[in-house]
Amino acid sequence: MDTTKPISSISVCGEITLNLHSLNNEGGEGNQIMTRQLTVVDANREKHSVTGISGDLFKHIHAAHMQNYCVENKISLSEYSKLLNPNRISAEELKDEAGKATNSQADVVKAMIKKCAICDAHGVLITDKVGENKSSTNSPRKSVIEFAWTVGIPGKNDTEMYVHTKLVADAGSKGSATASNEGQNIFHRPANYGVYAFICNIDTYRIGLNDINRVYSIADDERTKRYKAIVFSLLNSLLNPKGAMTSSQKPHITDFKGVVAVSHNMIPAPTISAINDNYISEINKIAKNLNTIMPESIEVSEFDGFGKLTEIFADLLRSQPYKIG
Repeated sequence: MDTTKPISSISVCGEITLNLHSLNNEGGEGNQIMTRQLTVVDANREKHSVTGISGDLFKHIHAAHMQNYCVENKISLSEYSKLLNPNRISAEELKDEAGKATNSQADVVKAMIKKCAICDAHGVLITDKVGENKSSTNSPRKSVIEFAWTVGIPGKNDTEMYVHTKLVADAGSKGSATASNEGQNIFHRPANYGVYAFICNIDTYRIGLNDINRVYSIADDERTKRYKAIVFSLLNSLLNPKGAMTSSQKPHITDFKGVVAVSHNMIPAPTISAINDNYISEINKIAKNLNTIMPESIEVSEFDGFGKLTEIFADLLRSQPYKIG
């Protein structure tokens, strides 16, 4: 990969093999936890029911890794983001820079980007009025990093249920499922397994970019720091996905293969789902054709395991984010 050229966007498309996990559930009915089920259509237009992991969960996993990185590397975070509060940032924190009557919605977004790297990367909607700024209500920041549903590939995915019991001394004398939670509670939990299609996209050119006035709100060196925080945290999210029930059902990740595509200008890095068996060849064909239209626009790197993937990410971390204008 050419690390001397700035990167506008990054896409990761692949097949990740997860065993004995319960990263994402739909809740419970009685004493049974229900695994999340999705419906997908394959390349032959046939419908299938599969298990899946929501993009919301992967955004949460990524935000947690990014918060740790930002704290360790002294990258600016809001008070809410320091605590991983899903509200990201409060209107009160924006009041000094964007709370005057003469301020606009663009000023709110500028202040938001400057104050918080996670707000910049993951997006947020300020629903409250900021001080006396009448146009501040519902000020949006769209996410720089996007995760699709991670969905089971049809025919390579399933789930099983197993019984979990809480170990209680003298359980017989205390009864079962007592209101005081002292008895012998019995649960039925899912254990999912299979090959899952994973998709992630990062619009790196948008790091620090105010979408309202199309002006960068932070300096170039700060953009580079945030770029590295986002990319490194994505790698950490794949190496160590911290979803539901990982205290006792840490996933057995046995394989991850696919393709990383990067764009060096405003042509988007291509994405095709691994639900299509030919996704790698399709992405390579797309890249070849796009490079015919605009030479040296897209680079594609295939990986067959985490060893090669970490090598690709090491190259990404030596690169710089693209800047428009």
